[in-house]
Amino acid sequence: MTSTRPVLHASGLRKTFGSGAALVRAVDGVDLDVAPGETVGIMGPSGCGKSTLLHLLGGLERPSAGTIELAGQPVSDRSERALARTRARELLGQVGLADRTGFLPSALSGGQRQRVAIARALINRPMIVLADEPTGNLDSSATVEVLRLFEALHESGQTLVIVTHDQRVAATADRLISMRDGAFVDETRMTGGSGGNLAKLIGLGGE
Repeated sequence: MTSTRPVLHASGLRKTFGSGAALVRAVDGVDLDVAPGETVGIMGPSGCGKSTLLHLLGGLERPSAGTIELAGQPVSDRSERALARTRARELLGQVGLADRTGFLPSALSGGQRQRVAIARALINRPMIVLADEPTGNLDSSATVEVLRLFEALHESGQTLVIVTHDQRVAATADRLISMRDGAFVDETRMTGGSGGNLAKLIGLGGE
């Protein structure tokens, strides 16, 4: 990692819905720093706030309280302009689908469709990729395809935050955070790094 300054910084992040007795604290006082080139996995039971947190980090929802900064700039200050540049062919090659350029989605496997979705996320060269259950509906073979792609992105220096229920995906992270009731409750530094852990998983047949 070339910089100690976090590419993503969240402080005191909260998201509530409803009021009074019906108040729901979907995200409750989360602090998070993600270093450039780091892969962070976030795990927890359904309804713990993982997806809401990801939506906040990506600017899809506004927090009820707290701040989010991307490369030192508040996320709320960033416009939603759609960039016109297209790098589709280059990115399909990067995710191993150059020979599927003219194919309709229905002609692609589940793993291939997921890699196309990741290519779309990369098209504007983002500083950080946020992934919500990227292997949620994939079989073991397709999951390994996606894990290999995340390994390649990690090795290229791409910063990743991945929400997942899948232990195989979590094992590829540099750092794994557990979430309960809208808050972070535990954090583990993974040994061996993303590539090393993925190699072990593939060595076990991706099971």
